[in-house]
Amino acid sequence: MEKIKPFVFSEWGNLHEIIIGTAHNARVPSVGDKCLHCIDYAHLSDDEFKNRPHGLYPQKLIDETNEDLDEIASKLTSMGIKVHRPLDRDFSELKGNGIWNVDGYYNYCPRDSMLVIQDKVLATPMTLRHRQFEAETCKELFDQNHWFEAPKPKLLDSIYQREDLSKPTLLDGEPVFDAANVIKAGYDILYLVSNTGNKDGAKWLETWLRENVDRKYKVHTAENIYAYIHIDTTFVFLREGLVLLNPARVNDNNLPEFLKSWDKVWAPEPYPTQVMEDWCPASPWLGMNILSINPNLVMVEEHQTELMKELNKWGIDSLPVKMRHARTFSGGPHCVSLDVNRI
Repeated sequence: MEKIKPFVFSEWGNLHEIIIGTAHNARVPSVGDKCLHCIDYAHLSDDEFKNRPHGLYPQKLIDETNEDLDEIASKLTSMGIKVHRPLDRDFSELKGNGIWNVDGYYNYCPRDSMLVIQDKVLATPMTLRHRQFEAETCKELFDQNHWFEAPKPKLLDSIYQREDLSKPTLLDGEPVFDAANVIKAGYDILYLVSNTGNKDGAKWLETWLRENVDRKYKVHTAENIYAYIHIDTTFVFLREGLVLLNPARVNDNNLPEFLKSWDKVWAPEPYPTQVMEDWCPASPWLGMNILSINPNLVMVEEHQTELMKELNKWGIDSLPVKMRHARTFSGGPHCVSLDVNRI
């Protein structure tokens, strides 16, 4: 099998090659430690957390989600885009670092664990112990000359907190961040400080970029905007100088400085697609989680017709796709994909 030689400079260039996730063996971790409670379930009491659903997702949901992902892959392939899929893994297997041992989640969201910048693929220092080794399911797809591993964090209990939920539940102390906390606009990188990315992580990333990729890189932090997890239901770069924003979270006062001169598309209220509420679901704002295929075409969950109309006003067409259980699995078109070559 020919290995991937990545190159990605922005979120909106012409897409040529991509990884699409799978729902095989998808599960919610059974090991309920402080890490999981603080990051994914901070809103639950101790008793509620203890009694949360865990283990494999219902098989019907897994099967239907795989059907939807296969159809997405098929549509992209028909457009001449090369599609790769992660290697399967048994996520019930316990993995650890000598301090803790936990089971895992899934291969559904390759975006979360790998950051592709120019010709480098960075396996990021993930926030959840349960997802720390997830990128390994894609490592063999890449030419290893392009692969970099961030130092694995220790993820001790002391780096998590639930005492003050007005603040991120991930603390500083070592660099920790999910790749999905980051979006790219050329040499400008936007990094969301949240439950899945701390300030230490932003500083480490800027240093790594300048030393390993190009000294022109600047990491801009978005702070006090949205504490829960990833960036791509809050900010979406559509093309040079055009950004899609979540009006429930972003305003003129908290907008990062470098975006103030950009044209702004304010996302309409999303259509609330079906969801299993007990399974740690994503919010309805997952509806603005879209994947750019080129500067004039994006992939959008099929129910988000108001968003499609708004994007059309800016000359952007939409490719609707079926994602029946996106909120239950916590991932829309952007989350379930990882663009590995776009020019």
